Amino acid sequence: MAAVFALMLAPAGVPAHAVSKEIVELQTQVQQLLDMVQRLQSTMDSKFGVLQNLSQQTADAASQMQTAIKDLQQKMNTQNENLSGKLDTTSGQMQSINDSIDELKARVDKLQQTVKDLQTQVQTLQAPPQPAQPSGQPGDNSQPNGQPGGQPGSQLGSQPGSQPGGMAANSAPAAPPLQQTYQAALRDYNAGRYDVATAEFQDVVHYYPLDDTAGTAQFYLGEIAYQQKDYQAAINAYNAVLEGFSGNPKAPAAELHKGLALLALDKRQQGIDELRALIRRHPQTPEGRVARSKLNEMGVRITPH
Repeated sequence: MAAVFALMLAPAGVPAHAVSKEIVELQTQVQQLLDMVQRLQSTMDSKFGVLQNLSQQTADAASQMQTAIKDLQQKMNTQNENLSGKLDTTSGQMQSINDSIDELKARVDKLQQTVKDLQTQVQTLQAPPQPAQPSGQPGDNSQPNGQPGGQPGSQLGSQPGSQPGGMAANSAPAAPPLQQTYQAALRDYNAGRYDVATAEFQDVVHYYPLDDTAGTAQFYLGEIAYQQKDYQAAINAYNAVLEGFSGNPKAPAAELHKGLALLALDKRQQGIDELRALIRRHPQTPEGRVARSKLNEMGVRITPH
């Protein structure tokens, strides 16, 4: 019985041993797999840490770049404002220089006129006296006292409309002297006496409409209206300069201030077009540079699309 029982158990022992071996191998493989997963997890954690570090560095660099861009933009805005102020100052200085040049020209013209008058007087004094007409000839009205018409002063008395002092009764008011009136108007304008300067500039335009000084006077009429914030009247005066005196030295300034007056009236597109036209016609003038700076400040392209 014992031998039979041993024989019966012997075949059954082999499968149990085989199953146990497979389980051990499976457990070994599972353990290896767990080790691999742990190593992969460790590797992933390490790589993720590196990625997080790189991402943080990128974010810091982007923040620093954004701060640098803001600082640069503020510096550029400050420089643009300073440049605009300098250009405005330069424009004012150029205008003062132009005014001084105009005044010098006026003085030179006055001196030339004085020299011409002196030359005329010298020629008159140096001219030989004309021979007296013999008495008794036909048409001779001379009398022994040497006065024509037989009575002293009868020729003056015979002129129609003559009055004592030699002034005609219906004579028109004489035009004021051009340069003196213009210089007086300029002094009153610089002193801030706009009402007096307006009347004097208007006299220059009225009595001397074909002289180039009338164009400069017209410009200052626009400047007075601009200073008084009467922008529409200023635009009309600037148009008179640009249409009637396009070659006047004040034409670029008139076009610049016309564009600024249009912007002040909220006529944005018309003002932009005027400033662009100024840059196109007078690109190298101080007024053209001021117009370019103004368009840049507004964020507008110098040339349209």
